[in-house]
Amino acid sequence: MTRQFTKRGYDSITEEINFLWNEERPMVLQEVHDAALQGDRSENAAYIYGKQRMRMIDKRLRILRQKIKDVKVVDTDTLPKSSIVSFGALVTVEDEDGKLMTLRLVDKEEIDPERMLVSVQSPIGRALLGKEEGDEFDLVLPKGTVTYDIITVHYGPDPNGYNPDNTEESS
Repeated sequence: MTRQFTKRGYDSITEEINFLWNEERPMVLQEVHDAALQGDRSENAAYIYGKQRMRMIDKRLRILRQKIKDVKVVDTDTLPKSSIVSFGALVTVEDEDGKLMTLRLVDKEEIDPERMLVSVQSPIGRALLGKEEGDEFDLVLPKGTVTYDIITVHYGPDPNGYNPDNTEESS
């Protein structure tokens, strides 16, 4: 089954893959080669450490490639407007205490609580899917059930200028 993945998330992972494959790995490979030329490999710390780094890089590459295998890339900035919550939506909800929370629904491989990127596979993500602006839903948490109201559903770039890829505040 094909999973949806945001363009930002996909680009971030492919950027890391390209860096590891085209820059980091060749550099470490050269270091291992140079260390191997020094003689006895069994007691050559540079060689042993280099081989360990190569294994870590190769493992990371396998993990990253697996994350983006068979995904459908969705550019959340170009999604058509809708009042129904689906993948890529920027949703503002209000809890019973009047506290507002704005989150973007993404794949489980892209979650980032600090940037409010929430998985569609998470309990709140599953509860939101298919709901509409103005709907109310209950979320069962370990501390009890919390009722939320969906205030807005937005597709496209954040109307308030929040860019999850930019750590600086926008003016």
